[in-house]
This record gives sequence, structure tokens and C-alpha cells, in this order.
Amino acid sequence: MEWRKGIWLAAWASFALFGQNGEELFRRHCDGCHGPAGTVRAPKIESLRGMSAAAVRTAMDSGSMREMSAALTPEQRATVANWLGAGAAQEAPGWKQSCAPGVEPHTDSSFWNGWGVDPENSRFQPAAMAGLSAADLPHLKLKWAFRFPGVNATVSQPALVGGRLYMGSADGTVYSLDAATGCVYWTFHADAMVRTAVTIGANRHAKYAVYFGDTKAQVYSLDAKTGTLGWKTKVDDHAGARITAAPALYGGRLYVPVSSFEEASAAKLSYPCCTFRGSVAAIDNESGKIDWKTYTIPQAPKPLGKNPGGTPSHGPSGAAVWSTPTLDLDKRLLYAATGNGYSGPAASTTDAVLALEMDTGRLVWSQQLLADDGWNFSCVMGGGQNCPKKAGPDFDIGASPILRKLPGGKRVLLIGQKSGIVHALDPDARGAVLWRTRVGEGSALGGIEWGMGADAEAVYVPVSDQLTKRPGGLAALRLTDGSKLWRIDGATPECGGRRPCNAAQQAAPTLLPGVVLSGSMDGKLRAHSTRDGALLWSFDTLTQPGGGAINVYSAIAAQGMLIVPSGYGLLGGLPGNVVLTFTVDGR
Repeated sequence: MEWRKGIWLAAWASFALFGQNGEELFRRHCDGCHGPAGTVRAPKIESLRGMSAAAVRTAMDSGSMREMSAALTPEQRATVANWLGAGAAQEAPGWKQSCAPGVEPHTDSSFWNGWGVDPENSRFQPAAMAGLSAADLPHLKLKWAFRFPGVNATVSQPALVGGRLYMGSADGTVYSLDAATGCVYWTFHADAMVRTAVTIGANRHAKYAVYFGDTKAQVYSLDAKTGTLGWKTKVDDHAGARITAAPALYGGRLYVPVSSFEEASAAKLSYPCCTFRGSVAAIDNESGKIDWKTYTIPQAPKPLGKNPGGTPSHGPSGAAVWSTPTLDLDKRLLYAATGNGYSGPAASTTDAVLALEMDTGRLVWSQQLLADDGWNFSCVMGGGQNCPKKAGPDFDIGASPILRKLPGGKRVLLIGQKSGIVHALDPDARGAVLWRTRVGEGSALGGIEWGMGADAEAVYVPVSDQLTKRPGGLAALRLTDGSKLWRIDGATPECGGRRPCNAAQQAAPTLLPGVVLSGSMDGKLRAHSTRDGALLWSFDTLTQPGGGAINVYSAIAAQGMLIVPSGYGLLGGLPGNVVLTFTVDGR
């Protein structure tokens, strides 16, 4: 009888383990983060259900959800993925017909290339390059739209070069589209999500190459005409390492920022927090060889004891580089902004700006903007067992520094922080602080989240403040002294009845002469006068199929086109999967 009882118990356990449906497994293992009461940083179930089953499975097996999904068997992960992706699998393909063979891509005189459009990361596009002016805004009409199939977030800023649009996606597919029609020249499937902006550069092997990174910390070089892989280089072997921002390309090198998802893994009591260190790597753009790599924390992590569950703890850690480095071609330096520490005490290079030699990676100077900011997801979920004893506010720097020249030749390095403070540093005096101005209350989701823009007179600052009582806003500060030229509050969000709905402006802006374009989590792109902040034009991307929150980047402008990615189902945003192209009168 005992052996029969054993068989029965084994069968019951097998049913309990494998017989659950996807919804039951999700509610038991995933609802704490992705359910209604979960952390705002995690995408909600509505967003996940817009993903294909394959994309969900990749995230659970080898992507950002790997640690969180470790308790599930492969069969259970497949069951959850199939349940979440059931609706998306039936969607029609998002692309139009394939293009007829086109001309060779080329870097002409009108383009938007990379993250900040110039080495200084100003995000300012001159009129001749944009092909658009403030007077054109009322005449903009939608020309074509492109939907990314099987994903819940539009995560990559496109590049517009030589009549082609290059863009990555949440499932790792990189697209080359015809800028005039939206037809597809080619697709390439990377090993993981591609959320970086795309950079195009000359290459003797392929004439022009497409460069980008993925969330497995790999950098790719593709033939811009055909999409054929030239090389692939892994820049960091840590399991949590990823590339979230575009490499900066100059002089035959790609300067690659390395960030991580380890601060989320730390929410698990069984996770040995934390061992990741941010870095910048210089890669030869022809061969993919790493010329140098500099960690943002010089000291390697060492044992710090054990957490309350008996799991070993380590540190120092963190100081991820979330944004594209800024290049100072006069001094042959690059400026990298770093994130918070993951384990305490936080290193002196966390929440800081680092100046590295472009040729060697040697640290020349660093300026910390907030000390003792040790934080990970355990501080807000999972019981806090891996949270540093002295937890910081999570006010790291996710925005690229902006280098500008003032009248008389003096220079200023502008830094936007999640604290809601804009810092101006002197790049010629080892980062000495010139001025500081508060534009927002600050929160773990900004303050200033993903970026600012600057022309010759002012820096323009979108305000997120998503976790505060009054999110949203846009400010203009004088470059010389940080005085406020104007500030407007965030609009009352509507979102067409969709939830979550808020007015936070997390996305980096885009500047044209006299115009600052800023996207919002409510799905609206708004154009304001740089003179006084007056609203010049707006468009609600939620009115379009696939429209959603605008986050990370607002738009790009080149060749008489305004390209607007919409739908960011992460960080408490409305999911979507579309890129919209506007031209004057739809021509």
C-alpha cells in the first residue's frame, strides 16, 4: 500500500506542479510585481498581454525576468508565456510589404544619427538638418505608421540616415524601413531586446554599418544595406549586464555604456546581492575588438557577510551607465553619468559624472552629485533583506550629460538627475559645480529621468516626478547661471480612459530652432515655444492603433520628417507598439 500511496502522491505533486494553467501560475508567482498592487517599475499584466509568447519566454528564460522566474520549471514558464501571449499571437503582422531593392544607404547632409544627434548630446537639430520649422508644425499630417508585432513597448529610438529608418524592438528584431513609405528593406534578429538608439557609421567592409546593443550586453555591427551580421561582441559577462543606451561613435571607436538589471534581482532573498559594476568599453568599429574597458567602481566586489536569509552579500556594486556617453573632442575626454549603488556603502563614483580619456579609458576626474545612494528593489519589495542598511532615495542619473559652449568661450556640462535638480559642471575645472537649479520634486522615477536638450541659450528640462502628487512639467533654464526662463506644469492627463494614466514627462526632448518637443506618459507629443513655453502644436498618439505612453525619447526630426515612437508599457506606462511619421501636409 505504501508504494501505491507514494505513486499517488508523486502524481498529485506532478499535477500541482505542471497541471496549473497559465493564469493560476501567473497569479501565484508573478502577481506581486505585475499585478494591480505591484511595483510601478514592473509592466502590468495589460502590457505583458501585448507581447508574443516567444518574447515573454525569452524574458523569463534568459532576459530581465530570468532571476524572478527561476522557481518555475521550463514547462511552467512555457505555460505562463503561452497564456500571456495568446492574444498577441493572433495579431496581423505590423509591417507593410517588403521594399523593392533600394539604393545604397549613405550619410547625406540631413540625418538623425545616434542618441543625442551630435557628440555633445544636445538633441538640437538645426533647421537645415530637420527640414522643418516652427511654422510647419500646424501643417504636419500623419504620413505612415508602422506597428511592431508581438511586443508591448516601443523601446528603441530610430536613426534616420540616407532615406532609411533603422530601429530596434522589444523582441530583439532590428528593422530597416524606407523613410518615405514605411516598407521593410530587411530585419535582423538579435539575441535579446534592443532598447538602444541605433548608430550608423562608415565601415570599410560594409561601406556603412548599423551599430546597437542588446540586453545581454552584446554590441552588433550589421551591413546597413543588407542587415548581414558583421560582428558581435559581448562587453560584460555578468549575468545581469545589459546595454540600454546607444554607443557613441567617433574616430573608429564605439564608446559603449554598460548597465544592469541586478538591482531588480536583489529583491529575492536567495539572491547574493550584489556584484555588478558599471563600465564603459571602447570597441574598434571595424573588428569588434575591445580596445579598453573601464569600470565605474575601481574596486572589485568582496564579501560583506550574509543577509537575513543566510545568502552571501557583496559590495561595492552598482554605478551602472544608463545613458550614451558625451564626447569632448577638444580635450579627448568622454563624460559618463552613473547610477546608484546596489549594496552599501555606495562607492564615491555612484550618482556621479566620470571623465575618461577617449584613447585609454583612464579616469581623469569624477564629480559625485549625491553620496550614500545605495538602493535596490529589495528596498521596496521582498522584505528588504538585501536593501542596504542606509538606503538611499534612488536618485541616480539616467540622462546623458550635455556639453555646451557659453558666450566668451567658457564651457558647461549639464546634468539632469532624478532628484529633480539640474547641475552645471565646469568641464575645464575637474567638474567643479557652477550652479544647481531645482525644477522638480524628485522621485525614484524622476525628477529628470531620461534626458534634456540644449541650444545656445538654454537647457530644456522635461519633468517626470511620476511618483509625486503633481507629475509632469517642462522648464527652461539659462545656461550661464541656471535661472528659470519659464516653467509650465504638466497637463491634466486623459488617456482616453486607459490606465495607468499620468502626465509625467520622462522622455528626453527634441529641439528645433524655436521649438522644444516633449512627449508624455499620457501619449501626447507637445511642441512648445523655446521663448516662453507657449504650446505651438500637439498630437495624441493614443488615437492611433498601437499608440501608448511616450517615454525615453520624444521624437527625431530630419529630412522634413518628424518620427514619433509611441507605446512604452514599462515604468508604469501605457503599452503600445507603433512609430508614427509626420510630414508637412502628408507629402
